[in-house]
Amino acid sequence: MGAGIAQVAARSGFHTILYDVNAAALEKASIRLTDDLAQQVNRGKLSDSDKTDTLSRLRFVTDMNDCLADVFIEAIVEDPLVKAGLFNQLNEFNHSEVIFATNTSSLSVTAIAKNVMHPERVVGMHFFNPAPLMKLVEVVNADTTEPGVSQLIAALARKMGKTPVFCKDSPGFIVNHVARPYYIEALRLAEEGVADFATIDALMESSGFKMGPFKLMDLIGNDINYAVSCSVFDALGQPERLRPSAIQKERVDKNELGRKTGKGYYDYSK
Repeated sequence: MGAGIAQVAARSGFHTILYDVNAAALEKASIRLTDDLAQQVNRGKLSDSDKTDTLSRLRFVTDMNDCLADVFIEAIVEDPLVKAGLFNQLNEFNHSEVIFATNTSSLSVTAIAKNVMHPERVVGMHFFNPAPLMKLVEVVNADTTEPGVSQLIAALARKMGKTPVFCKDSPGFIVNHVARPYYIEALRLAEEGVADFATIDALMESSGFKMGPFKLMDLIGNDINYAVSCSVFDALGQPERLRPSAIQKERVDKNELGRKTGKGYYDYSK
């Protein structure tokens, strides 16, 4: 997700820094990003010069001290204290008006902001996977977010070619709240042996959905999808209708996360 957001920013004309503490992960992101741009050139959606210009605006760094910017968009582990800790570290050596945007899928932006040194400059900026293709961005106001901050983030999203939608800081925001039954009911059907993954996907696609629930979970990542389900389930008081699936937890425990690990509900290693 981080690499996808970086690609969107750089392609939109912004000088962009992609930071990761893991050099190997950063190298992998660089290769994937470069390959994706090359594929866009091959499909005629991007010129060679645009590709070169986009790459020239990208820097890949492993030293946090190199992270000097006007806006930071984090896409790290779904832990509010870890996210807040990162923002506080960045706040120590960046200018006083820097904006901290969290790409969290379902965590409370207010819970993150309350642990940040300047909570008024924290806002949700939730992209959807894959970020270069998906147009929607949810702009989520924490209780402490200054109105001007969310307006600036919405303007930034538009400059990136995205469609920003403002929403309240609530469990799952809009899309992930609405989407929970799509995943959970499909998982429940599989658990009960009503139909297998491929059949359920085929039926949903034949009824108009662009991607079946199991293919979509494999694309998103079962770890991310399961974490969002758990977060929404807990935040709403653990209603039985939204109970996370044992099938999905089993895959997370086995590191069968989907496309990014080569196996999920389907096998991508072949």
